[in-house]
Amino acid sequence: MQAVTAVLRTLAAMAAVAALGLWAAGAAELPDDAFGRVVAATVASAVGGTIRLTGDAGPLAETRAGLTVMPLSVTLTGALVLAAGFLRPLRHRAVTGAGELAGWAGRIAVLWLLALIGLALLARQTFTVDIGNGTLGDLTHLIDATPTLGFTTDVAQTVLYGLLWLAGVLVLALLVSRGAPLPARLVGFQESVRPAAYAMVVLLLACVALGVVVALVTAATRGHPADTFAVVLLGLPNLAWLALTLGLGATWHGRVDGPFGLPMPHVLDQVLRTPDVATLNLRTLAEHDGRVWWLVVVDAVLLLATAFLMAARTPVRVPAWRHALRFAVALALAVLMICLVGRISAHYGLSLLGIGNLGGGLSGELFLRPETWSAIGLGVLWGLVAGFLGALLARPVHRRGAVPSQV
Repeated sequence: MQAVTAVLRTLAAMAAVAALGLWAAGAAELPDDAFGRVVAATVASAVGGTIRLTGDAGPLAETRAGLTVMPLSVTLTGALVLAAGFLRPLRHRAVTGAGELAGWAGRIAVLWLLALIGLALLARQTFTVDIGNGTLGDLTHLIDATPTLGFTTDVAQTVLYGLLWLAGVLVLALLVSRGAPLPARLVGFQESVRPAAYAMVVLLLACVALGVVVALVTAATRGHPADTFAVVLLGLPNLAWLALTLGLGATWHGRVDGPFGLPMPHVLDQVLRTPDVATLNLRTLAEHDGRVWWLVVVDAVLLLATAFLMAARTPVRVPAWRHALRFAVALALAVLMICLVGRISAHYGLSLLGIGNLGGGLSGELFLRPETWSAIGLGVLWGLVAGFLGALLARPVHRRGAVPSQV
């Protein structure tokens, strides 16, 4: 029963956040009562599910579309609720057997598998595309080629990535929680792994919390609150964690073309809306708004604070250089995660009798991808410096009677 409760609460929380975000974005007005299926598709994509866009416009026409994006607000909500449900029965215990822990995780995994299959089967819909009164509109009426666009879910890939997501959440929950028991063979690793994992979770959540504050100020001062809340409920971590990597000096590449609009600050849209692939980093952003250099300051403060927190939770005998190395590895892994889940790719188009880009905004492209290895390298450098300084700052707060190791 506890496993059922944990899975149902996770699905309910994710569906609620997705539904509110889609409602704020105007998806409640979709035809054919498709709102529920779009919510299911959003939840499926939030755990790594594969959503395929489909189209048809008759024998003389061709439609093409694709979408790859994780709504990380929904993802984060599900991860937090599921982790809490997984850890609840394990509280107030010093150790646990590997078999018992695997059995508890296995019961959740079986129920989660059934939930993923249900989501994948529910998340499919087809819509008729209104192309207006332009050239393509006249041609489609003439030859009776009404374009349709829909989405479907790849069941196998959704189940595979959804189970990998589940495994990642459960492992991270065990690593982060001080009160969660570990099998006896793994207890020795908690001293080196748990403080670093906890620090990275705090760092990522702090970025999201700052993003919420910025979003609320934006909604109060610049209007369009529905659009702002749609971003908060669907993709705020996408933006907050992107800003974290940019503040480290990372570079992303992307492009916005056609009617696509980015649910993010206008300066990003300015940089990316170019004829060719654009480079997105602090330098290119500063050409439009010099305030982006404050991202460096914010990152420095956040990293130093989380490095201090990690050191305060680490035994005093650990030397500062080792603390710096652990923090650097943890930050590099966090940056890698952001680079993997923060990618965006979307495109669509309609061509009729070989004629495309007619009829007013019937094609578009949006993508955003990182320079992964350089971002990881920057994460290592920042982590070494912040980790070392954090260890030095944490020395006065260590437990009384402990003798600090030499740097």
